[in-house]
Amino acid sequence: MTDPRRFLALLGLLAGLGPCAAPASAQLTVQITRGVTTPIPVAIVPFGAENLVPVDVAAVIDADLARSGRFQGLPRTSMLQHPTSAIGLDLAQWRLLKTDFIVIGRVAPASGSYRVEFELYNVVTGERLLGYGVPAAADGLRLAAHRAADLIYEKILGVPGAFATRIAYVNVQGPIGARRWRLVIADADGENAQVVLESRQPIMSPAWSPDGARLAYVSFEGQMSAIYVQTLATGARERVSARAGINGAPAFSPDGRRLALALSQADGNVDVFVLDLATHSMLRITDDPAIDTEPNWAPDGLSLFFTSDRAGRPQVYRITLAPGERPKRVTFEGSYNARPRVSPDGTQIAVVTLDQGAYRIAAVDLATGRSRVLSNGHLDEGPSFAPNGQIVLYAAREAGRGVLATVAVDGSVTSRISAADGDVREPAWSPRIGSP
Repeated sequence: MTDPRRFLALLGLLAGLGPCAAPASAQLTVQITRGVTTPIPVAIVPFGAENLVPVDVAAVIDADLARSGRFQGLPRTSMLQHPTSAIGLDLAQWRLLKTDFIVIGRVAPASGSYRVEFELYNVVTGERLLGYGVPAAADGLRLAAHRAADLIYEKILGVPGAFATRIAYVNVQGPIGARRWRLVIADADGENAQVVLESRQPIMSPAWSPDGARLAYVSFEGQMSAIYVQTLATGARERVSARAGINGAPAFSPDGRRLALALSQADGNVDVFVLDLATHSMLRITDDPAIDTEPNWAPDGLSLFFTSDRAGRPQVYRITLAPGERPKRVTFEGSYNARPRVSPDGTQIAVVTLDQGAYRIAAVDLATGRSRVLSNGHLDEGPSFAPNGQIVLYAAREAGRGVLATVAVDGSVTSRISAADGDVREPAWSPRIGSP
């Protein structure tokens, strides 16, 4: 968003694609730009393996924890021993290295696949905090490592991790007039990038289903906007809304059965609707001369947050999905607040706000209405919460290129995520992938 005139441009007047499922040409690179002042020292010892395995599981766990900005890993060159079980573990040696926690483990074959087993110890007290085994196919070892990192993160910090997740984003390459747009999904660490959709025309507004199996997005095929839902495992897709005018801003309901979306009427006015994906019946939610768009569900599925300029400038409103209910304004600090995204626990929303002449990401406490600015860019947009509610992913500009960025909700940790080629934009963070 550069100014309120771009409000209409956010409704979904873009896209066009052809389905595919090929590896992306370039992986994302994640760089921590600010971490906590005193990160927790932890040692992730190389895992034992009974045979050659294709992934260094310990290295993936170490990288996950380091990327959180809250841990400081011990270099392998500083490790005096490489125990893989409690039998060979001498915690006194690790106390000398000033490390607070140690993770040891093994990767063993199991019925044609692998089993990743690991243990977490408090080096100071000697307590065994965690012991777990995660099954994994050969091509699932990275995911198993991410799940292990989630468990370790939660055990130490008391907050679920978000490493075993994915992000969706749009990658734009080429000069004006010859650009190509790709809708890409990748692991949260930027690895395993896969192109889901590719087009000579723009793609925008990806939204995950609550089970992580589908993406909704806006397409402009046939020179008119349409919303599609695509199953990632098969590539099958369904056009679910292609009404005359604007079809934009899809958002899955918490049960995955409905889509909230923004549609324009014959007079060009835009309102919020809810589409039942099974029956294709449409329920109108707002009916106002103003622009109502960018809907996002409350976690209980009983209400929607959306952006409206009914007060003269874009602000966030909430409406309960019950007959006769009227929208209630949510944001009051600042002259511009848009693109609401609700935290998983429903206590706050992330928005794009106008701050000192720049568009930045802010978090709004829904109980108090107080807002705090989290980012410091000039054109930050598209916030998306991690499934643990601790991090916000968003799009930013850096050196004239589109990049992704993350910021902790307390502002303590920030990172930049960039691609080797082209811009990256329109981020959406997935729910967790399965369970450990």
